[in-house]
Amino acid sequence: MAQPAGERLLKLSRSVKRAMSWQTINRNLPVMDPKAPPVLTEAVREKIRGFFPRYETKRAVLLPALHIVQDALGHISWKAMAEIAALLEIQPSDVIDTISFYTHFWTHSKGKKVIVACRSVSCEVMGGVAVLEELKKRLGIDEHETTADGAYSLVTEECLAGCDHAPCVIINEKLHKRVRAEDVVKLLADHANARLEIPRSDLFDAPAKTAADPASQNSQAEDLVGTTSDVREMRES
Repeated sequence: MAQPAGERLLKLSRSVKRAMSWQTINRNLPVMDPKAPPVLTEAVREKIRGFFPRYETKRAVLLPALHIVQDALGHISWKAMAEIAALLEIQPSDVIDTISFYTHFWTHSKGKKVIVACRSVSCEVMGGVAVLEELKKRLGIDEHETTADGAYSLVTEECLAGCDHAPCVIINEKLHKRVRAEDVVKLLADHANARLEIPRSDLFDAPAKTAADPASQNSQAEDLVGTTSDVREMRES
């Protein structure tokens, strides 16, 4: 027996409504295999633990930890975020919030070298746009893309704090001043274009001290003298 026209119309209306309704999708939901091995090595974990005595809480070690992990792995994956949170005894959301605030941290694979072109007014006036276009042309990529060989990634930033040397480009952590479009080919061909002339701070690059090493514990207070990273020392001074 055929359905009345009114029932058919009602079913059709409900079907169309379901098809057109908005589906809630959490695009930030990480997909992690709970059986996968840890991504943070014990050496990386120990280096992070080495910062614990310098701060009153483990939460305060989050930024150094993110730098350490990105240096070691190249980027900070969802699983790495979860492991950092566990190590610092904080929520994974705290790690995600911090990473999403700073453009320095990458949540996906990037090139061996990251080129950051400045887009400030000073650099733009001095030819920064031409430098950026030449970089795109020579690398064959656009912003936030990586070359096929994984050698370079290209991004831009609002200011690189080198306005008096505009236009500026940073490759990894090395600042290149007064870069012209015609300099790009030579700059990319220079294998030392990311090599720093001076070492980074001993605070960041100091070897990790294990808690099981009594000698390390005894010398810990002496090692902190002269730094501005120990809360206790700053209060006493």
